[in-house]
Amino acid sequence: MFDTRELGRRPGALKRVSRSVPAPQDLGIEVIGVPEGAALELDLRLESVMEGVLVTGTARAPLTGECVRCLEPLERELEADFQEMFSYPDADDRSRPADTGDDAEDDEEDMLFLEADLFDLEPVLRDAVVLSLPLQPVCQEDCPGLCSECGARLADDPDHHHDAVDIRWAALQELAGSDQDGEKDNAPRANGDDSQEK
Repeated sequence: MFDTRELGRRPGALKRVSRSVPAPQDLGIEVIGVPEGAALELDLRLESVMEGVLVTGTARAPLTGECVRCLEPLERELEADFQEMFSYPDADDRSRPADTGDDAEDDEEDMLFLEADLFDLEPVLRDAVVLSLPLQPVCQEDCPGLCSECGARLADDPDHHHDAVDIRWAALQELAGSDQDGEKDNAPRANGDDSQEK
């Protein structure tokens, strides 16, 4: 929770805050994320506006995960920017045009509010961090991945290969061979039958 009491409610008032907080649980996606408890460095700019407090900031944190191609562990540094408005609970109809219907209800649900001059940044941070993560993290841009036959990491052995015939094609090769043999066998027999009829 962050306190905005020192900021006051005078529009234009500004306060800068730098803080290091432990990362919450499950801050990431399946293949990469911020480890729970890791130091999350926050640089925030709190600005008082008519409706509430506008929070603009940057989050920096270490990332750990694995390469989606070769499954090797990887580490990165994340930097995510975000901006969010935390409205005063009483910043009501005076500062907002009167809306009616479903749109007004949707807008109300999307709004974040100050509670006793405090705001919780976790949902905003979670959205900002997850949206900044690479969906397909790789250890290097040209990572060749793993051998489909034996699972060997191809970056460790660029000349790695297998001479074995793919069993899916072996059956087709046998069929192709038997068709050719059949054509050869049938050709003389057909000629022989023609000559007997004559």
